[in-house]
Amino acid sequence: MKSISIWEMGAQLSRLEHLLKLEGELFITLYNKPIARLLPIPDAKPKPSHAELRATLPKLSIPSEILIREDRDAR
Repeated sequence: MKSISIWEMGAQLSRLEHLLKLEGELFITLYNKPIARLLPIPDAKPKPSHAELRATLPKLSIPSEILIREDRDAR
């Protein structure tokens, strides 16, 4: 955990990512009083694959486009 003044942070914006990786979190201060805490965004979770779910669903005997067309025609 590192404290950095708001002016120092502005001067070191190009190093901000490196500082976050190094420290884990940064406290931004204004006149030696903390005003914000900067945390890295956690890695995004991978999107789940629904292939297994789709494989377990039963196949329709009549294609969906025919069912939809019949439903729309009936209205």
